[in-house]
Amino acid sequence: MKKATESRNFIASLDSLEPMRDFVSQKGSEAGLNKKQIYGLCLAVDEISTNIILYGYQSSGITDGVISIKINFENDIFVVILEDKATPFNPLEARTPDENELGLPLEERKIGGLGIMMAKESVDEFRYEFKDGKNLNIFSVKALDN
Repeated sequence: MKKATESRNFIASLDSLEPMRDFVSQKGSEAGLNKKQIYGLCLAVDEISTNIILYGYQSSGITDGVISIKINFENDIFVVILEDKATPFNPLEARTPDENELGLPLEERKIGGLGIMMAKESVDEFRYEFKDGKNLNIFSVKALDN
C-alpha cells in the first residue's frame, strides 16, 4: 500500500470496537506500520471511539449513530479519521491527569481523562476538527523503515 484512501462505516456500538480495530490494524499493516505503531494507533482509535459511542451518542439519546473510519496513506504518513455526527466534543480540550495525579492510588484519582491522554501519546499527531456538522478525530503515524 504505497498510496491509498479507504473508508468504512461502523454502527456506534461497543460491539463495533473489535471490527474497527481489525480494520485499522489490517490497513496499518498493509501500509508497513510496525506492530508497536499499529498497537498505539488501535489504542487511540479504541479510546476515542468508546467516548464517541458512550458520551457523544448514547448519553445524548442518539440510538442510530455511525462512526466512519477514513484511512489515507501518502508520503509515509498513515492517517485515520474518525468521523461522527454525535454531540460536538473536542477531546483535546478535556482535562487529563497530570503527573502528580498519575502518582496517586487509583481510589484517589479523579475519574476521566486517562483514555484521552493515552490516545494523544499513542500516535505521532492527534487533531480534532468540527466541520460541516461532524466531529473529526484525526490520528497520524509516520511509517518507519522496519
